[in-house]
Amino acid sequence: MWIDEIESGALEQAKNLANLPFAFRHVVILPDCHQGYGMPIGGVLATSGNIIPNAVGVDIGCGMSAIKTSLTHLEKNIVKTLMSGIRDLIPLGFKHHKKPQDENCMPVVREGRSIRNMPVVNREYESALCQIGTLGGGNHFIEIQKGSDGYIWMMVHSGSRNIGKQVADYYNRIAISLNERWDKNFSRAKQLAYLPVDSDEGNTYLEEMDYCVRFAFSNRSLMIERIKSVFLEHLNMPIVFDPMINIAHNFASCEDHFGERVYVHRKGATQAKKDQVGIIPGSQGTRSYIVKGKGNPESFESCSHGAGRVMGRKQAQRQLNLEKEIRSLEKKDIIHSIRTVRDLDEAPSAYKDIDMVMENQKDLVDTLVELTPLAVIKG
Repeated sequence: MWIDEIESGALEQAKNLANLPFAFRHVVILPDCHQGYGMPIGGVLATSGNIIPNAVGVDIGCGMSAIKTSLTHLEKNIVKTLMSGIRDLIPLGFKHHKKPQDENCMPVVREGRSIRNMPVVNREYESALCQIGTLGGGNHFIEIQKGSDGYIWMMVHSGSRNIGKQVADYYNRIAISLNERWDKNFSRAKQLAYLPVDSDEGNTYLEEMDYCVRFAFSNRSLMIERIKSVFLEHLNMPIVFDPMINIAHNFASCEDHFGERVYVHRKGATQAKKDQVGIIPGSQGTRSYIVKGKGNPESFESCSHGAGRVMGRKQAQRQLNLEKEIRSLEKKDIIHSIRTVRDLDEAPSAYKDIDMVMENQKDLVDTLVELTPLAVIKG
């Protein structure tokens, strides 16, 4: 555990994971941990021979992308113009594109395979053509930031939209059905139905999950390209954009750890291999971080995916003070996205202290750049 205190629900879920007969070595709890479905968000589980859809989550491939620009300053009125241009190009929340996007924006199916081999991807492909390049809702965001390196950055947090959820739900239902057939002691309540990786169902889930991870990457990539076009159009000046940094935080992958080949489930957790560059966002009122992994073997070479929630969405809407949250953001001169009580679920006070989160994982990552938000778009 890389956390001082853990909520009881998340601890109970961690115990359930540790008691799985195919759990490998230990369960990792990261400093942004909070209760999720089946597995804590901010957790890492390695397994032998089995894959758990709920230990990946419904937003398969959700993650972060960031780009450093050659700009060193933006006036506030210009930032507002850029944000307006971004909103015009990128659908937010439940909105999708009205027309299908170019198929070249979609992930390439691996050589020798076809989407016809993937029942859910095949079914959802046409809808996904209208969803690629869209932000989504909840904690997904677009930010313009000022880096401690002196440069302006742009950052996107988004996932696989509906196609990822459909894949997750489909295979979780199959896993439940099979587990109930195999094991009279199976408990639906623990939300940890599994699929053997050498089964047809497990193998197809892995293939569809991999497609959704790459779809989420393509989704963020398209948004980044369109944000870049807004910068170029409205600033009317040469801008150099560094290569995009990308990191996913809801996925499972086959990796070597402690001398064994295992399936590492990261749910609200990112890879932090030795010298791997990653992204750890804060809330819309706090810093985000570009980091470099230390490859700590005890965390299965992982780190947190963000600050982590300290209260649920409905709880935040009931308990937080709207005027106080707005004043706090305006004092920091951040162009924020809190307008009504409904928006309080994404207020900074609904999240853990990102500075404490970073302090608790000093043995997992080094900070390369601190990013302070200038303006935030939420779905």
